[in-house]
Amino acid sequence: MFDYLLYWHWWVIAVVLIILELTVSGAFFFLWLGAAAAIVGLVAMIPGVGWEAQLFVFAALAVISVFLWRHFKPKQTESEHPTLNKRGHQYIGRRFTLAQPVVNGVGKLIVADTTWKINGNDMPAGTQVTVTAVDGTALVVEKAEAGETG
Repeated sequence: MFDYLLYWHWWVIAVVLIILELTVSGAFFFLWLGAAAAIVGLVAMIPGVGWEAQLFVFAALAVISVFLWRHFKPKQTESEHPTLNKRGHQYIGRRFTLAQPVVNGVGKLIVADTTWKINGNDMPAGTQVTVTAVDGTALVVEKAEAGETG
């Protein structure tokens, strides 16, 4: 299969893996394989190191580097504002007045300067509604209870 692997073969592999890391969004996996290949390139410069040993060292370094990264990578922290980029979710539990009726389970609700599609039971204009959920880009509403505030 391989007669020999020279140090520069490993460095080419390392460069290709690092370029792949830069082009593949969110992977952060190929970087460690590229680092392992670069280190094997240094090992391959030692006289008498055969291709079998080079492949073994690459495999071992690749596995070790990936596991070390997974162990030491920064933990994802919970946001102080979990609905920051989920605008519809910010309205769950809030109370609004319908400017237009809900007909056949579909209507429109004006919130500030935005018109939202709403789903819910048929209701006339002027009805107080509470947003209970978000379904895709539509708000799910129910008729607000008399003592409810929003």
